[in-house]
Amino acid sequence: MATLQLRGIGKQYQPGMTILQNVDMTIADGEFVVFVGPSGCGKSTLLRMIAGLEDITEGDLLIDGQRANDIEPSRRGVAMVFQSYALYPHMTIAENMGFALKMAGSSAADVANAVGRAAEILQLSHLLDRKPKALSGGQRQRVAIGRAIVRKPKVFLFDEPLSNLDASLRVTMRIELAKLHRELGTTMVYVTHDQVEAMTLGNRIAVFDHGVVEQMGRPLDLYERPDKQFVATFLGAPMMNLLPCSASALTGSTALIDLGGGHTMQVPCAVSMREHSPFTFGVRPEHVGISAVQDGIAARVEFVEHLGDHRVVHTNLVHNQQRVTAKISMSERLDIDGEMVGLRFEATRFHLFTQEGVAFPLHT
Repeated sequence: MATLQLRGIGKQYQPGMTILQNVDMTIADGEFVVFVGPSGCGKSTLLRMIAGLEDITEGDLLIDGQRANDIEPSRRGVAMVFQSYALYPHMTIAENMGFALKMAGSSAADVANAVGRAAEILQLSHLLDRKPKALSGGQRQRVAIGRAIVRKPKVFLFDEPLSNLDASLRVTMRIELAKLHRELGTTMVYVTHDQVEAMTLGNRIAVFDHGVVEQMGRPLDLYERPDKQFVATFLGAPMMNLLPCSASALTGSTALIDLGGGHTMQVPCAVSMREHSPFTFGVRPEHVGISAVQDGIAARVEFVEHLGDHRVVHTNLVHNQQRVTAKISMSERLDIDGEMVGLRFEATRFHLFTQEGVAFPLHT
């Protein structure tokens, strides 16, 4: 196990082509940290820099306090699991898992013991004599993870390892990875663009955008208290509703939010809001209620997704045609598409963002 420290890490492939800039974070010994963000945001590049597969242009990488920028990948004590399984098709599962140890000069007994232990952890013992072509996608990915386990690395690095699997198998493998982390207690860094994986796997999440870490913290903290509008909209499905609004101060601690069409909300505020107006009002679909049209903001239902235990209701506000999505229980009454309804926003479960996309402080 190991502690990772990233100090001012940056990456440029050529002048004017910056991939990452000023990444600062500490990953504690035994922690499971997820890098999440859209494609091209730099998260996989950073993972490869930690592994030693990409040069570090700026800053320092420390592994257990030792500067690792110039240490060869094989001597860093890290093991990487890629999106593709990269198994040797002519070798058995046991041979695939033990290949790195064999090449390092380990004895046949040591290799067999290491492979047997990893296979037991990953429930692969009954498959060791088979070839990769005889395995399912999930089993092949477990073999790739087992190949990393036998090396007993200080740090596991995962680069979108589940993206080639179908939806149900991804759920199963997420559970397996979480159990693996609990059993091994090894430091793990996991890259994904799937926010569900990020929210369910990580002790902490680092949200990337255009080569910058926008926010890092525990999953629920980022979900409930995003610092940036980007973080608020990236985490959560369906995504957070965003509505243009303005604000005016009423007293020293209260403001009036104008959502347009004569609809206002009185909210507590930490500081004067007048100089920051206009704002973007953000509310998650689960905090949008549906009522009779006269009891809320008038909206027309455009489409309803029936998802078993809940429904996702897509509406357009009557006064400005702004799209608002609500997530409601199946027990709530809702008629056919095209029905006029009233929307109610929970008074303490919303966010305000400045024109620069920064969360505005509120008393709640």
